[in-house]
Amino acid sequence: MRYVVKPLQWIYCVWAFAWFVTLMLILFPFVLIASFLGRIRGGNAIFTICMLWADLWFPLVLVFPKKIYEAPHNKTKPYIFVANHTSLLDAALLPKAFRQPLRPLGKVEMSKIPLFGYIYRKAIVTVDRSNAVDRAHSVRILKSIIGKNISVLFFPEGTYNQTDQPLKEFYSGAFRVAIETQTAIKPVLFLDAYDRLRYQDPFTFNPGRCRIVFLDAISVASLQLKDAETLKEKVFKIMEGKLREHNASWISPKG
Repeated sequence: MRYVVKPLQWIYCVWAFAWFVTLMLILFPFVLIASFLGRIRGGNAIFTICMLWADLWFPLVLVFPKKIYEAPHNKTKPYIFVANHTSLLDAALLPKAFRQPLRPLGKVEMSKIPLFGYIYRKAIVTVDRSNAVDRAHSVRILKSIIGKNISVLFFPEGTYNQTDQPLKEFYSGAFRVAIETQTAIKPVLFLDAYDRLRYQDPFTFNPGRCRIVFLDAISVASLQLKDAETLKEKVFKIMEGKLREHNASWISPKG
């Protein structure tokens, strides 16, 4: 049976990738125009274009994102979103999941990919984690963006979680920025992206649901920088518990 299913999956993956690139090429001239509008207006316009791309691509590849809100969500308010990271699909899900001005923090290495890298640089804030000066510069940009009433998103694990545990250890950056800007943290869970597309193999892509769970916001009012580690541990435990509650498929039953 698998000798029949596997070739069909490869055909599906090629179909999905072809549409990924085709839609990107169609929308690229509009990204180019928007890039001349500046960091704020231009960035917002590019993220809106990315929303359009996502609205077209996901139905074509029969992947159906579903947003679940465990608490009321105010889209007019800036948050520091923190999300788990298990799949190559996570980045594509962002403009489908977040229908408000947003700047994710992403690895600078991705900006080197032809064409996609240009859109990537304009739509997100890049960071070179190996360079302390670059990290500090990225944080200053994020603080400025939050001051313009725009949300930011961190993958606090820093890279893909390839373990059988709910989460990898978190970096502290998101929590320090939250305290310094007094911006509430809102955890987000990508529950099914791992099942749709594994990090290890792009030819594992398959159609189906993609639940995105927005947890309740966590206030940072009155917290100081010395509380960043405590805040990080609190958010980690909340997300870990919710991933277990939702039976995330990559978690080992013995974990």
